[in-house]
Amino acid sequence: MKGQQEEQLVPPPAYRPTVVAKDNGAPKDSKAKDAKPLGERRLAVLRQELMVFLGNSGVLGSGMVVSMPAVTLNQLHDETQPFWLNKDESSWFASIQNMACPLGGLLVSYFLDRIGRKHTILLTNVIGLIGWILLVTSFMHSERDMIYYQMLVGRCFGGIMIGMFVSPVGVYSAEISLPKIRGRLILGTSLGLASGILLMYCLGYFIRHNIQLIFAISCCYQLAATLLVFPMPESPSWLLTRGKEERARKSLRYFRGLPKKEVDYVPEFEAELAHMKELAELSNTTAAAESLSQMIHRPEVYKPVLMMTTFFGFQQACGVVVIIVYAVQIAQQAGVTIDPVLVAVLLGVARIITTLFMGGIFEKWGRKPSGIFSATGMGVCMLLLAGGNWFPDTLGTWHWLPVACIVAHIVFSTMGMLTLPFFMISEVFPQRARGSASGIAIFFGMILAFIMLKIYPNMEAVLGTANLFAFYAGISFLAAAFIGTFVPETRGRTLEELEERWQTGKFTRRLTIVNLKDVELHEVFLKK
Repeated sequence: MKGQQEEQLVPPPAYRPTVVAKDNGAPKDSKAKDAKPLGERRLAVLRQELMVFLGNSGVLGSGMVVSMPAVTLNQLHDETQPFWLNKDESSWFASIQNMACPLGGLLVSYFLDRIGRKHTILLTNVIGLIGWILLVTSFMHSERDMIYYQMLVGRCFGGIMIGMFVSPVGVYSAEISLPKIRGRLILGTSLGLASGILLMYCLGYFIRHNIQLIFAISCCYQLAATLLVFPMPESPSWLLTRGKEERARKSLRYFRGLPKKEVDYVPEFEAELAHMKELAELSNTTAAAESLSQMIHRPEVYKPVLMMTTFFGFQQACGVVVIIVYAVQIAQQAGVTIDPVLVAVLLGVARIITTLFMGGIFEKWGRKPSGIFSATGMGVCMLLLAGGNWFPDTLGTWHWLPVACIVAHIVFSTMGMLTLPFFMISEVFPQRARGSASGIAIFFGMILAFIMLKIYPNMEAVLGTANLFAFYAGISFLAAAFIGTFVPETRGRTLEELEERWQTGKFTRRLTIVNLKDVELHEVFLKK
């Protein structure tokens, strides 16, 4: 009988453990206190949030890279300065980091599963630091062309950092947490990106004529972010795939709020560790038996790859990143009458405030409704901006409309189209392919980002401002239809349940009760 019970501990594909202590005469207060799973208790959550914060400190640096052209291009266009750029040179300066982003996606697909989540985050920070050092030191050259070329190389390193930072911190967050708090931890990446964008806008607002100082401050911050990675424990899931069980045990104890010294036996912890080890062994067995080309043909891999690649494509084509990079210039073209750099700061504040609420919105509404609402709202904002140019005697007389539409567009985009792809890329891929699959999706998404940023000045010249806004509106409405049709709801699902969904096309729910010493383990499998 005992052997039968232990056999049942082998987890099916989707595993959601909840531990309920038996009544051994413990006081009621003690039982109530233990009702919450280990990973959701206060100390455990604080530790998880702290480590995710340290990891996302580097993501903030990538946000500064993304938005830097918005606050420096006006300075670089000033022909009275010793160094300035023409229109073609400035378009390369603004977009070249997105040409390097796909390389970052490929690098993260290689390193994430080989050197681990922590060391991939560290490597990404170092690459970003090199980029800022190149920008700071570029003005040490006396020749104009050398300054320009070194600036482009520095922007390329920044682009590699952006491409690499899309997934590792999110993957790390997903692997150290339980489903109930996974959402708000993964959202830290979007919050870090939004914070970096706002910080760069603020630097541009207060430092109007000294881009070298902006580069130097950014470089110092990136150095600090690199140093903050060292205290982070490695993901226990990845450690188990490398056979480092003792380190994985210590890491999981930290993230579950347990003391470093093992003074007692915690059945819930042992059950979770055993389940993670089972999944790691299964992942290693599968990975050893098939190549990447064979793996990509599995439905639990190629389906989310196609979905996320298309999702990233819509994200870039609907103008989200274009507005971040060219915020000041777009504000001027839209007819904004106040300081356009101040408008950019307001956009950054709106993005931060919205992102702070997104964890609750994603958990209350779900991922899919949030995405549909976001894309639809963006489309309406772009149509109104276009209408202000099409009908100057009616809508064009509402001088508050451009500012309201641009700020509302940022709010709507943050509610889904800007944040959701980065959010879901940490959820939808199976563990054995998480690094490679996320890298492939990022690679193709970032190629389109480069194309959209590079051709924006030409599209604006050919189509005109109003028609370009209308184009972005049309793409936004198509994105809403895509989300409603193809994007799955991941709220409240374990990573194993999501993998099974791609395999079978549905979620399954089963119920098995297993007695383990003084603990009843309830394995619950959801079916929708």
